[in-house]
Amino acid sequence: MERDDVAAAVAQLESLRADRAAIADRAMQPWWYDVALGLLVFAFLGSYSFGYPWVTVAVLPVFFAGLFALRKVYEAITGFWVSGLRPGRTRKLVSLWFVLYAVVLGLSAGAEFLLGWDGAMIAGGAVLGVGIGLISRWFSRIYIAELREQL
Repeated sequence: MERDDVAAAVAQLESLRADRAAIADRAMQPWWYDVALGLLVFAFLGSYSFGYPWVTVAVLPVFFAGLFALRKVYEAITGFWVSGLRPGRTRKLVSLWFVLYAVVLGLSAGAEFLLGWDGAMIAGGAVLGVGIGLISRWFSRIYIAELREQL
């Protein structure tokens, strides 16, 4: 390899490292993003406790519109979107979320609809709303750490 080729390769590598550091610097969402995500999950799941299917049907479009808006806001702030199913350590966290979601949803739905405990879905929605807010923040920290490790 010629000296000019090596210098060009080193310059390109430094440019890639700088780009990756810039991505890591802007990847963390604002705190209110996690709160809004948790409130959306809480409102959707809690709507099942009202006993009227029309309440859940009315909340569902708001839930999906809120998720879409959060994605667009994140893309506007950071310039990109990170899939929750991407390979890496974050995938383990997403798997943990799915297990937590299934267990809490099963318990709260069973309590609400099988045992007749009014408000159980509200409680389950609150647990899962807080859970998704915390896991969202944890996911971002893991993702940013992965970006920084590869610099």
